[in-house]
Amino acid sequence: MKLHHLKPAEGSRTDRKRVARGDRGRGGKTAGRGTKGTGARGTVPAGFEGGQVPIQRRQPKLPGFNNPNKVVSTAINVDVLENHFEDGDTVSRETLQAKGLVRKNRPVKVLGHGELSKKLTVTGVAAISSGARAKVEAAGGSVEL
Repeated sequence: MKLHHLKPAEGSRTDRKRVARGDRGRGGKTAGRGTKGTGARGTVPAGFEGGQVPIQRRQPKLPGFNNPNKVVSTAINVDVLENHFEDGDTVSRETLQAKGLVRKNRPVKVLGHGELSKKLTVTGVAAISSGARAKVEAAGGSVEL
């Protein structure tokens, strides 16, 4: 068998239908598209949604967007530590979670709102503000990140 012997399978190739060649032939006048409507028109704008306000005009009206890479941490103030921990306790994400103050699998940041008089050891949290660090150390505690 040679290249010039090859030919497509029987019935797999047909001539294209030449439509819109006068109003007497079977492919004439409306050329099989019926009368009026979107299907009869050749140029429907991209994004046209049948008169409904298109998505590209609706989208900017929606508020903002959600960043999938944003890290949401739970803020805990030192006055919360004052109320929920005893003198000499260790504050970690696990102890905060056990007391129901933070959710599971969320980083914790300790902030400096309020007063602290107890000696606490803050360890295992994701971050601590400089004000909170100063208040913990002023009360005689320590911070280990």
